Amino acid sequence: MKPKGIIIIVAIILIVFIYNAAYTVDETQQVVITQFGRIIGKPKVDPGLKFKIPFIQKANYFANNLLGWDGDPGQIPTLDKTFIWVDTFARWKIVDPITFFQTVNNRFNAIGKLNDIIDPAVRNAITSHRLISAVRNTNREMDTAEIGREDESENKRDTYAIEIGRGEITRGILQQAQPKLTAFGIELVDVKIKRINYVEQVRKSVYGRMIAERKQIAEKFRSEGKGEARKILGEKERYLKQITSEAYRTAQEIKGEADAKATTVFANAFGIDPEFYSFTKTLEIYGEALDKDSELILSTDSEFFKYLKGYTETPE
Repeated sequence: MKPKGIIIIVAIILIVFIYNAAYTVDETQQVVITQFGRIIGKPKVDPGLKFKIPFIQKANYFANNLLGWDGDPGQIPTLDKTFIWVDTFARWKIVDPITFFQTVNNRFNAIGKLNDIIDPAVRNAITSHRLISAVRNTNREMDTAEIGREDESENKRDTYAIEIGRGEITRGILQQAQPKLTAFGIELVDVKIKRINYVEQVRKSVYGRMIAERKQIAEKFRSEGKGEARKILGEKERYLKQITSEAYRTAQEIKGEADAKATTVFANAFGIDPEFYSFTKTLEIYGEALDKDSELILSTDSEFFKYLKGYTETPE
């Protein structure tokens, strides 16, 4: 074989050996080296280019960052016998890759272990506490529950008082599950309740009670509003009558004063000639008492007829 061909073959073999000997560790990874299934050395956690014996040793990669676990929602009874759907999630990480490799070996098996450990811990925590403790963290005042129900506020405070809140329950789940996961090289970082909901049968009755309470409060507001409306209308009518009465009184006073002044003026005017005053007043009475359809029979000696008589006689 020609030397050039031998060099090419050797170069290819070296490239293959180097390719199988070199491996990289990412910031989010950690590597355990095994040789024929037996762990060699310590885990490689520092990122960068690493080397191993080609073909003999194998690099097993594991995540070095936080991983998620999402539990299956399940129906769980509370301490006060209320059935609810509970949906939880958790964050975990591999802190001992060697122990993790020796026990669960891969992420799929680890999820199965988390299911077996966290789900019972969640069930134990929920069944050991009342519903109000699972949905609330503190004894803060519930404004929406108190609207229109001031008479029942003390009873409601007693009903909604909690000794341990939702945060304490999740911490209890974490404390119960963590020791069991240490044996698998897993650290449970956090557990949270994603959602709590009533089961279908309980939900309908709860919604019905909520609707009835809201209707009762709304009806109370309506009745109070009607009472306020009647009060406002009553005040308006009172003010209106008061204004009308005062205006009528003022108008009558002005009218009386005007009539008095008019009478005084007439009296002063006609006082100069009383006969002329009598004549004009009699004419006014004629105009008011007589019209074209009126028929009146009077004696010629009648005082009422004297001015008509005087003006109808032909002078001699």
